[in-house]
Amino acid sequence: MDILKTREQLRSCSIYDLPLRVTFYARVSTDKDAQLNSLDNQISFYSNMIKKNPNWEYVEGYIDEGLSAISTEKRENFHRMVTDGENGEFDMIITKEISRFARNTLDSIRFTRELLHFGVAVFFQNDNINTLDEDSELRLTIMSSIAQDELRKLSSRIKFGHQQAIKDHVVLGNSRIFGYRKDNKRLVIDEEEAKMVRELFERYVCRIFRRETVEY
Repeated sequence: MDILKTREQLRSCSIYDLPLRVTFYARVSTDKDAQLNSLDNQISFYSNMIKKNPNWEYVEGYIDEGLSAISTEKRENFHRMVTDGENGEFDMIITKEISRFARNTLDSIRFTRELLHFGVAVFFQNDNINTLDEDSELRLTIMSSIAQDELRKLSSRIKFGHQQAIKDHVVLGNSRIFGYRKDNKRLVIDEEEAKMVRELFERYVCRIFRRETVEY
């Protein structure tokens, strides 16, 4: 896509009126059911949105599941999307919001610049930012910084909660630990299962003792 020509066209029409090859990027940060349902909703929404526009040609979307947005380092399909964009596979990427794309300001700017250099725009729908707009980088920098700061605050709150739980001797997370059960947020021995745990431990110790005796 010729970026300068497209920007000129956008002075008299909207992005929805241009003949573009359009794909989408969807991501969720965990594999919990609610998040996966959110991912299904993203995929369905953007697939239909692109296909319903007679001016757009649908290009199969790119999806990453259960990966943190704090950086793009481990997002395989994200990097595949960038490479495909550089190879001219599509003209525009639609994504829900900046936090789905990257919460790191440097990553946001770096990849949108890189894609734009190869004639690929990124449209952040909820944030109403299209990198074809000439002021998009300033707005993207501001919004990315806000998203990055929100992630930092969330991380601090989680760490504080864990520290307080440790001080209060509270067990967090899954209580499915064989030989124990959770009672009033604390682990207590399940005597019925503990019999097997003790027997396994005794067998293990005896085996180790016999082996060391033979070696000696």
